[in-house]
Amino acid sequence: MELFSAMAYRSSTFPIKLLALIAALVGGPAAFGQQYNSDSWISKPVGTITLIPTIGQRNTMLMTTYSLLQGFEFTMAAFMYNNDGDPTTDDGYSSTFYAKYMFYENTARTGGASVKAGTGLFPGVANAEQRTKDALRTFWINAPTTIPLFDNKVSWDIMPGMSTTFNYGENDITAFSFTYSTRVAWYCFGPELGVVGEVFGQEGQAVTIPEYKLGLRWEPQTWITYALTYGQEFNGTNGAGLEFGIMIFTPQFLCIGGCK
Repeated sequence: MELFSAMAYRSSTFPIKLLALIAALVGGPAAFGQQYNSDSWISKPVGTITLIPTIGQRNTMLMTTYSLLQGFEFTMAAFMYNNDGDPTTDDGYSSTFYAKYMFYENTARTGGASVKAGTGLFPGVANAEQRTKDALRTFWINAPTTIPLFDNKVSWDIMPGMSTTFNYGENDITAFSFTYSTRVAWYCFGPELGVVGEVFGQEGQAVTIPEYKLGLRWEPQTWITYALTYGQEFNGTNGAGLEFGIMIFTPQFLCIGGCK
């Protein structure tokens, strides 16, 4: 009877926890692309807010990005983990905060380069034991670069980086690591629907099992994008599993100093 009571309590509190997570971000001081770890070079037009809710077997996420200045984005994201496969329970929370600056874009606006820096970790570049403990002890920088190929039918994102985690592990060391992420989107069904695959992970003093993701990205309109993916670890069983995410872009209205 106590077991069933505990399960009922967890089931009833799960929606409350999820709503609290969403409210904390949307109502935050301001609140990586979609459920992918990789990012492109793009910084959205100044004044745009991007809302990215994602629900999945391992991670539930809400991310909000604010393009307050030309070429800059400021992002807050929160993650709720579910490592035991029971959707009525959660296995901890984590978050990430970062800024992005787009410093190069080609004349066709199909590729370019940017730099990102922040604190906190995306789920795939943190050990399961360290996701909630060490996320905000970690500071990182990476450089998303996008290369268009085959007359823009293929878009290749490359995102090398490095991270430093303080008081890491049982010995409380300062752990330095190299992070890597690469993603290819092939728009074989036309400009609105593409097949996407990525690989990402971390090497160094804080090592993670490399993960992959495969999925579809549908861009029916300029203001919304859908993605359905499946992810797994290469030598493990604690990958992301199935995930569904939506990316929503608002009109340009929130600019420092006003939008022109």
